[in-house]
Amino acid sequence: MSNLQTAIEGLIDVFHSYSGKEGDKYKLSKAELKNLLQGELADFLAATKDPMVVEKIMADLDENQDGQVDFQEFVLLVAVLTVACNEFFEDCHKSDMKSKEGGCSSKDKV
Repeated sequence: MSNLQTAIEGLIDVFHSYSGKEGDKYKLSKAELKNLLQGELADFLAATKDPMVVEKIMADLDENQDGQVDFQEFVLLVAVLTVACNEFFEDCHKSDMKSKEGGCSSKDKV
């Protein structure tokens, strides 16, 4: 399987490993979203230091205002984070080229 196919399968597996523990098995409740974020994106949550970050993410993702996040809404979160990480690495690479010191790593992510 290709890297992209593996990544897509991984996204689907992650979503469904957290969804359906409360109510609809094809959607994330607020508690399920919080568990997913803590389990899969703990570094991002820790970096924000905002106690309302889960509520803000839920409000931003829940486009249809049903109080849950479906797979399509979840993919939007992944896309936004992926773009942000890509921009970070592009900026880091540009500054490395100017300074020729190196130093950006995946641990320095957003």
